[in-house]
Amino acid sequence: MTQGVMTKTVTVSGRTALPADLANTVLLVDKPRGCSSFGIIKQLRRLLPTRKIGHAGTLDPAATGLLICLVGRRTTRRMESFMRLPKTYVGTFRLGEVTPSHDAETPVTERKRWEHLSMDDLERARQQFVGAIRQQPPMYSAVKVQGERLYKKARRGEVVARKFNTVHVYNFALTGWKGADVAFRVQCSKGTYIRALAHDMGQALKVGAHLVALRRTAIGAYHVRDAWTMDALKRALEARPQA
Repeated sequence: MTQGVMTKTVTVSGRTALPADLANTVLLVDKPRGCSSFGIIKQLRRLLPTRKIGHAGTLDPAATGLLICLVGRRTTRRMESFMRLPKTYVGTFRLGEVTPSHDAETPVTERKRWEHLSMDDLERARQQFVGAIRQQPPMYSAVKVQGERLYKKARRGEVVARKFNTVHVYNFALTGWKGADVAFRVQCSKGTYIRALAHDMGQALKVGAHLVALRRTAIGAYHVRDAWTMDALKRALEARPQA
């Protein structure tokens, strides 16, 4: 058997019926708000007869959208190839408010007036964040420093030095503006923190900003419109023919 055949996987989306045997498949899931990416994997491990399940790209609990779930040993071995695919998001950031987590999961600690800004101001700031950019991981992140996750230090009120990483923003468009809230769409590389992008936009504008909504719509050619909701997936798993 050739290597190509051994690593072949079947993509199973919300538009296709589930096969009896889900070994070595790619499941497209639309993660709901309030659930962690690993929480989705835990649910799948209870529903499927294997614990060899992973995902290709974490979404914060407050974010929604496409999560590529890899079922079976052959498929999880290909995780890095899925991780390298560009990711597309739509979301909203709020001007004039800063939070420690760079999103709405922690209280606002700083407020500034933003009403003097124009769309030209936002566009000039936006242009700074296209191409190869340097980002500092938020304190509220899973990055390890001195052997401990940053979010654990942050919860104790600690702030520590973090290394900057170079990430790539392929496209960044501002798609709407109402009150203090600015809607956007961004396509970026692996490792990009959209929370940090919102925060850095606020710093560039000198008014502060934080992320208030985020949805991942695509990973490479895989789109959330083809993904299963967890409720639909559970119903389909119960109704599928037995292997």
